[in-house]
Amino acid sequence: MKLKICKFFIIVAMAFTAGLAAENIDPDNDGSQFAYGENVGWLNFEPDKGVGVTITDSSITGYVWAENIGWINLSPAYGGVFNDGTGLLYGYAWSENAGWIKFTPDNIELRQYGVTIDGQGSLNGWAWGENIGWIHFSSQSPLPYKVKTSWITACTVGIDDLGRFAETWLSSGAGDLDQSGRADFRDYTWLAEYWLGLCPPGWPLN
Repeated sequence: MKLKICKFFIIVAMAFTAGLAAENIDPDNDGSQFAYGENVGWLNFEPDKGVGVTITDSSITGYVWAENIGWINLSPAYGGVFNDGTGLLYGYAWSENAGWIKFTPDNIELRQYGVTIDGQGSLNGWAWGENIGWIHFSSQSPLPYKVKTSWITACTVGIDDLGRFAETWLSSGAGDLDQSGRADFRDYTWLAEYWLGLCPPGWPLN
């Protein structure tokens, strides 16, 4: 009986430790864990209690604490906030006191207000709750705040990567973008412009 009890507490301890290890908000321990809503105040993505928030290649899980509306569940049974792998977030979080919170607005004209993660792990943009209005994930003034994670897209592209790709592609003869009859530096410039214009938000060109 004692052995079974010991095994039970070991399993619980391991699960609890794993949960703590998975939380990946504010990696620099500089307070980069707060979003703000004009109607709800501060939202803490790394609260002192609870499991906190974990961002992975495919989803965001855990709980956010807001003093004025309580817990916000980022992975409810009938919703959830997801990551497309490049840092573009979408889906719904749930608050018992505030209802659904959308990370990508339905209106295409408001898509610039969605939430993204940049190449440094900082969350940017806005989420929308029908009952609470907009939630902003970063600001420089009058009081600077942001939410930052140790997760960043695994597909950050450097200028050297682009150079190697362009060199190989142009030398193959397939890079005659301006149809001048040859692949040259002008085609390389066009390729760079296309790359910058079309790559996903989470794939910055360093």
